[in-house]
Amino acid sequence: MIKRTNTQIAHQILKITNDAGQPGIKTYQIIREANITHWRFKNLLSNLTRSELVNKIEYDGKNTFVITDKGKLYLDRYKEFASIAESFGLEL
Repeated sequence: MIKRTNTQIAHQILKITNDAGQPGIKTYQIIREANITHWRFKNLLSNLTRSELVNKIEYDGKNTFVITDKGKLYLDRYKEFASIAESFGLEL
C-alpha cells in the first residue's frame, strides 16, 4: 500500500469539497471519500481552515465545509505544478 502525504490528502479534501459545490459537504462524507481517519482529517482541516482554503459552517451542532476562492486557486495551481512535475518524470 502506498502511503499518501499530507499534501496529497489535503489536495483530495479540497477536490472533494470543491466537487460538493455551494451547499458544502459534511465531515463524515469527506472522511469516507478521502478514506482517512477522523484524527487525520481534523489535523488537516485545521490547516486548511487556518489557511482560508476551506470555510467551516456550523449549523445545529453539525459542520459543513465549503471551498473558498483561495482554495479553488490552490487546486488550479496544484494541477499546474503536478503537470510540470510529471513532465520531469516526478509524481506528487
